[in-house]
Amino acid sequence: MNRKLMRMELMIVLSLFVLSTASAFDFTQVENKVKEYDLDNGLKILVLPRHDAPVVSFATVANVGGVDDPKGANGIAHLFEHMAFKGTRDIGTTDFKKESKWMTEEDKINDRIIAEKEKGLRADSATITNLEKQLQSASDSASQYIKVNEFGEIYNREGAVGLNAGTSYDFTIYHVNFPANRLELWMAMESDRFLNPVLREFYKERQVIAEERRMSRESSPQGKLQEEFIAESFVSHPYHNTLIGPMSDIQNFDRNTALGFFKKYYVPSNLTIAVVGDVDPENVYILAKKYFGRLPAAPKPERILTVEPQQTAERKVILKEKAQPLYLCGFHIPEENHPDKPALDALADYLGQGRTSLLYKDLVKDKQIAVQTMAFAGFPGSKYPSLFGIVAVPSKDHTNAENEAEIEKQIEKVKTDLIPDEDMKRIKARAKANLINGLSSNEGIAFQLAISTAVVGDWHRVFDDLERIDAVTPEDVKRVANEYLNLDGRTVAELESIDK
Repeated sequence: MNRKLMRMELMIVLSLFVLSTASAFDFTQVENKVKEYDLDNGLKILVLPRHDAPVVSFATVANVGGVDDPKGANGIAHLFEHMAFKGTRDIGTTDFKKESKWMTEEDKINDRIIAEKEKGLRADSATITNLEKQLQSASDSASQYIKVNEFGEIYNREGAVGLNAGTSYDFTIYHVNFPANRLELWMAMESDRFLNPVLREFYKERQVIAEERRMSRESSPQGKLQEEFIAESFVSHPYHNTLIGPMSDIQNFDRNTALGFFKKYYVPSNLTIAVVGDVDPENVYILAKKYFGRLPAAPKPERILTVEPQQTAERKVILKEKAQPLYLCGFHIPEENHPDKPALDALADYLGQGRTSLLYKDLVKDKQIAVQTMAFAGFPGSKYPSLFGIVAVPSKDHTNAENEAEIEKQIEKVKTDLIPDEDMKRIKARAKANLINGLSSNEGIAFQLAISTAVVGDWHRVFDDLERIDAVTPEDVKRVANEYLNLDGRTVAELESIDK
């Protein structure tokens, strides 16, 4: 049997396997086992018992992200990812009373630095340098009472795996996996982080974030381009913020502003906790009331009401660097809750996801003018109206302009031609398979339940997406392509290579 025929048969077998697996998976059975509890203070607890192994996964999602950063403190949502496991008044310190005195001194010195900087051109650089030395000395004095990473060490000693945190434009997540018999330990320690936040090592950590910015943005041509692309795409909506923050804001973060941000957004009514694993839901609820019920109730923060105005002209960013060329374009699309989003996801799959997509077959395989292509729907977030993006990495001796011309041809194709039925079936099968893969582990389920609650306001959407996917037709995909992929309203960002 020739290799081409073998590959074809293998693709057919795999497609049939994906289709049969997706069809056989009983989403309803899983959904019906999820127990939802709302504490009196507004905190939501989602519990899914799975007794396959004596382990449990926890995901705590705060419905706050980079999009909520206040003016002058862009990047402060991301800061809390760094502050996540610094400890509490009892954990992470040998003497909190003495440590807090030095933290107060740090804040006073930092206030003087900010006051001097606010003078603008009249600011005395020598004064600032001297104050920064004093701030470093105060931080060193506070450090003598710090037990570095004690929070994480306790977790590790008790069998925790995967302790981490992450920040997006739409939400912030804290997660860990534990042996099932450590449920109450997690409840006690996690709730204490929110009840008694201690932002220790604050001024040292902002320097860590500054270095992170240098590495991921200022020293990365791709990072620069992405930041410029987002800023150019959104002129009004705070999606235009840089997630990590500009260097000037990072270097001027102060602890009082951060605590104010915490008190506004890290309130029970803005938190969702998903617990998935070998647990009894009623016991989880009892312990949640005991520990998380201690958090004082507060109003849920308001949703952002700023609406990005319609983009009526093409915008373009060109960045010249000693790096491989890169082409990126984006079109404005609705938020995740919009009825058109499933069709836009299908369009992204058909146009630019995987080796069978239109862009890959045309630009990479046939014309060989690109080494990589991609399309995606929902960037840089999806809680609010966002972007449908297309990426192409030109191959050697080929240009962004060549790739752009071919991308435009493929966009025109999806606007005029219906997706073949077989391709539509494969797109749906892949989407269903992705849902199944996301529900294959305790951690995956916990993530999806908690994040769905934050982004779309309803954890049931994790399972309802199956019906939304099934309802998409080739006509829907063609319609959304015509409605949203407007070349005159796109933003283009190009990385152009210069001589090395």
